[in-house]
Amino acid sequence: MSNKSLNWKPKPFIFFIFFALFACIQSVALVAQYWSHQSSVHEAVDKVERRISLDSSFLDVGNSTLNTPVNQFAIIRYLEKLNKALKDGDYPVLVKSIQFVEDDKEDFTSFSSVINANFKNAEQTITAEIRAVGTLSALSFSWTALLSSLLLTPIFSVSNKVKKKPTSLEEVIPPSPKLVINLREKTISNGIDDKIITLQNKPLCFYTALVKYCIEHPGVPLPPHKDVPSELLALANKSFGRLIELGHTKRKRPDFNANLDKTLSEIRAALDEVFSSFSEEKETYYPPRAQGEGSRSKQHSYAIPSIKQEDITIIGN
Repeated sequence: MSNKSLNWKPKPFIFFIFFALFACIQSVALVAQYWSHQSSVHEAVDKVERRISLDSSFLDVGNSTLNTPVNQFAIIRYLEKLNKALKDGDYPVLVKSIQFVEDDKEDFTSFSSVINANFKNAEQTITAEIRAVGTLSALSFSWTALLSSLLLTPIFSVSNKVKKKPTSLEEVIPPSPKLVINLREKTISNGIDDKIITLQNKPLCFYTALVKYCIEHPGVPLPPHKDVPSELLALANKSFGRLIELGHTKRKRPDFNANLDKTLSEIRAALDEVFSSFSEEKETYYPPRAQGEGSRSKQHSYAIPSIKQEDITIIGN
């Protein structure tokens, strides 16, 4: 009896078939790895750009209009926190610098691809340098290609599909909501979602002044049955003057002492909507309502007791 094997071709030809199959399948694997890497980097860069764009109103990146410098310490702390989250999530990218302030503690050796991103807020452009893992680092030897070549060599055919594992990207640590007063747009927002409310001139100016006054005079009560303090009135008139400079109004300055309850009610209604998803954080910015009987009680104060400078951002001040 003759002993028949699967292949009757000469050994040199079988070796040629094996190496040809392996070269083809390995090439397919490399192409798949390349596009998988490119897709992962693109998706990661989009996530990082959105994160930095959302956080830009809270970052102390200086102001070219006001000629204020970048807070390098704050930017470095943010970069360290952001890069830690990126590494924990196994992202193929890191952020090297924001506004030319670099994270000098991170090792970017394997992140050789440079991606420059620009973000525009209401006042200026923010520049960030994002580093991605180099393409060569993402390419590797495919054991699947070797095994497939061994299995397919006897039948002289190629039918291999390379599956790409989807990249799992986690959200970077979200920031806490923060009051953003935009005098340029006459709006207030929380800096995170799209809840942006437009206020009329009087409540907008009075609330802007109230926030500043309570930061400068913590613990000072503001009873509604008394006239508005002169310092608070001065701040409100200054904010109204700023609206005139921005071209929002040419009307006479309003009487901020008149209809105080109505003004506060409009402010509270706007805050209720802006912070509808953040009821706990809203209390930091909310002028307290009167409790119990007598809204004009001497014990009541509409001062905001716990607000601090770092809790707010005023655009166009």
